[in-house]
Amino acid sequence: MNRHKAILLAFATLLAGTFDARPAAAQTFKSYRCADGTQFIVGFYEYDKRAFLQIDGEPVTLARRLTVSGVRYSGAGITLRIDKAGATTIKHLKRPVTACAVP
Repeated sequence: MNRHKAILLAFATLLAGTFDARPAAAQTFKSYRCADGTQFIVGFYEYDKRAFLQIDGEPVTLARRLTVSGVRYSGAGITLRIDKAGATTIKHLKRPVTACAVP
């Protein structure tokens, strides 16, 4: 009897994992061009507070940081700021802060 219960439990677990009731996470990707010629793509996922960049041919994940107005993401020598009005700036490695916009 225990063997049948174990098989039934394994089958139920497998079946439950196949049908996920949650919808797929929404994502937003934007491509930016900056005043200094830098170009990057940033991706945001609905249930993730990080920003995912593709800059200089390399993927970089930036953690969200506390800020008074807008949002700021930083990591790996890169700081991305997006203010409440949507103005975006990036500081990349030792380069100065530069304004960026969606072309």
